[in-house]
Amino acid sequence: MITKIDELNWKILHFLQENARESYTAIGKKIGLTAPAVAERVKKMEDLGIIEGYKTKVSHSLTGHQLKAIITLRAFMGKLKPFLVIVKEYKEVINCYRITGNENIVMEVVLKDQFHLEQFIDKLIQYGETRTHIILSNVVTNAPVGKLNF
Repeated sequence: MITKIDELNWKILHFLQENARESYTAIGKKIGLTAPAVAERVKKMEDLGIIEGYKTKVSHSLTGHQLKAIITLRAFMGKLKPFLVIVKEYKEVINCYRITGNENIVMEVVLKDQFHLEQFIDKLIQYGETRTHIILSNVVTNAPVGKLNF
């Protein structure tokens, strides 16, 4: 189901994606609505599932995770379903996607160092072949979802 989102809601979504803690008053001033009107629109978008939740962005390097990587997994025959269950328990995995193509899985992971990476890969290789890409820097991070113009 595709929900139609009007221009004011797109503006509200833009500001909330930039800073989910911004007050409804501040957003309202920027888009020409009262705080209660913004609150009502936000509540409706939450009820419709357009807004799925709010998160705190954490600096991985300042929490002791000096290495960030993308790891792909090409699961062995019969190992994909067991992996899909166990991957949810791995604290290193911050995002995991089941994908099409030669690999079945793409994971974004945070680790203490290269030794931690080696130990983590040792856990993964029982499920399939891995390919690791060390992230050097972020080019685009959590870019706001915006209105698509067709």
